[in-house]
Amino acid sequence: MRNNLGQFLAKRAFLSPDREAYVDSHSELRLTYRELNERSNRIANAFVEAGVEKEERVALLLMNSAEFMEAYFALAKIGAVVVPLNWRLVPDELEFILKDSGTRRLIFGDEFIDTVAELHGRGNKTDVQQWLQVTSARDVAFFAQSYETFRDAATAEEPECRTGDDDMLYIMYTSGTTGLPKGVVHTHTTAIWAILTIAGTTYYHDGDCYLAALPMFHVGALTPLAVNVYRGATSVVMRTFDPVLAWELIQKEKITIGLAVPAMLSFMVQVSGFERYDFSTLRWIMTGAAPVPVALTRQYAGLGIELLQVYGLTETCGPACLMDSENAIRKPDSTGRAFFHTEVRVVDKSGRDCAPGEAGEVLVRGPHMMREYWNQPRATEETFVDGWLRTGDIATMDAEGFVAIQDRIKDMIISGGENVYPAEIESVLQTQPDITEAAVIGLQSARWGESPLAIIVRSNDTLTKAEVLNYCEPKLAGFKRPKDAVFVAEIPRNPSGKILKRLLESG
Repeated sequence: MRNNLGQFLAKRAFLSPDREAYVDSHSELRLTYRELNERSNRIANAFVEAGVEKEERVALLLMNSAEFMEAYFALAKIGAVVVPLNWRLVPDELEFILKDSGTRRLIFGDEFIDTVAELHGRGNKTDVQQWLQVTSARDVAFFAQSYETFRDAATAEEPECRTGDDDMLYIMYTSGTTGLPKGVVHTHTTAIWAILTIAGTTYYHDGDCYLAALPMFHVGALTPLAVNVYRGATSVVMRTFDPVLAWELIQKEKITIGLAVPAMLSFMVQVSGFERYDFSTLRWIMTGAAPVPVALTRQYAGLGIELLQVYGLTETCGPACLMDSENAIRKPDSTGRAFFHTEVRVVDKSGRDCAPGEAGEVLVRGPHMMREYWNQPRATEETFVDGWLRTGDIATMDAEGFVAIQDRIKDMIISGGENVYPAEIESVLQTQPDITEAAVIGLQSARWGESPLAIIVRSNDTLTKAEVLNYCEPKLAGFKRPKDAVFVAEIPRNPSGKILKRLLESG
């Protein structure tokens, strides 16, 4: 028998058929594990009847929804490859991902009809041949089929499992340091080991109710939702994050555990009168993707809620380090120690282990590391060193094995939990005719943590800040766009031509 992630849902439906699996925060939809699995089987069988081939790519442009979750497990069951799409991206960015991945079928929600219509109108700039629209209305786009009709015409019987182990499961695109996104390839094996790793390290109880606030196109949402299936937890899924609704759900659904980025947690305690809600059932919230302020950890601890810092990457399928509840207050600046099935090292430039407290690059190893970057063998080779994955992050490790992230080698900006790479923005800016050079750094933001700041050398003195920002609007997703721009005479570089961003940041 081959290990197939889709079979995790089938097994849970067999073991816990009447246990609640999925609760939609924005509707009355509540699904048991039996019901969720039946819906997943229907869409799986519909795709088989439509001729989906093994390792054929199917993209999901959906808000958090039962359709996203059921399609993910369905495509896993039949050996197709999921391509989760960040719905904040603009058509140019989505076009690249669809073409690069070779996606032939796209499931999309009503919210994105304008974007998808534009993509459809671009013809062979993508390889998409089937367009499935998730809609509450009777009418669908002239080029699309109704997802619900397509799904519900098929049988709910368990489909034949025709893949697993080291076969591809999904390609999740991350922003590229060279200006183009890279597709991170995970297999059934790596995804299942990520599930086992989290399940073996975290503090689940039987009957747990999990608040899912992150978008499902993130590994930080997709992997934990699969863990919930494995552990038989109930996933209460927020279609989009709202801090007031988060407290309402915690009280109404008796939430026990969850995950949210620090910006979300900060917004929650800024809600006027949040103390009036009953959150006595809430044990812990895992948080990461950005530095967690010590004051925030202590504020939640004062409410009886443990904040467990987590460190991970798309390339690790999520897990790398996790803070345990016993040490969260004792070491509030740390992201914890390596997960159960994970090894973490901090090394110097020569690859030797750093002494306790000495800063170096974080390396991670475990059976849940990505297989490769899609169609980028050189980038893959550069990322792995003797089986260890280079993270590009700088950290220290103390004598007890606790890791504290210090900086990012790759100059990544984290804005509201989203990874933003300056090179991608710089490549767009430099196509503006009146811009000679451009550099992008992170500008501290009380609301989002960091926001991109464009530093411009212009060839035309009449070029304005507003023109620079407006130029980026149709070319970059909102969270990537510079929030401000400044003009300088020159951009400092080292002898090899690399921009000296530390000088820009200090200036």
